[in-house]
Amino acid sequence: MRSLIIAGTVLIATSIVVPTKVQANEQLFISVCGYVKANDKSKLRKKLKEGRVTLRNIYTDLKCNGENLLQTAYGSSANEVGQFIVKRVSSKALKASDIYGWANGNGHGSSPITAALKSKLKL
Repeated sequence: MRSLIIAGTVLIATSIVVPTKVQANEQLFISVCGYVKANDKSKLRKKLKEGRVTLRNIYTDLKCNGENLLQTAYGSSANEVGQFIVKRVSSKALKASDIYGWANGNGHGSSPITAALKSKLKL
């Protein structure tokens, strides 16, 4: 009987903690997307630090209206933030997302972000 009570307590505690963490992550991701769109590098850095996450860890999973962070930066002409993202994300992740090919195919070949990508990927 005692183990049943403990198991029930653990189950209830777990169900209370998980949604809070998910909500916090959703809010973090919404803020990150907003700062990318606004080309606000300092607030982006601050929010990442507060959330204890790195661009390297969230780049492949985070989508802003169905686009990855660099596509969002291109669409918002957020060159400063886009270059920052390129510096912080691994070459492997950038190659896997084929963002360089996407940028050239969508008319962003002359963007400073594309120049940073070309330099990082050694193309």
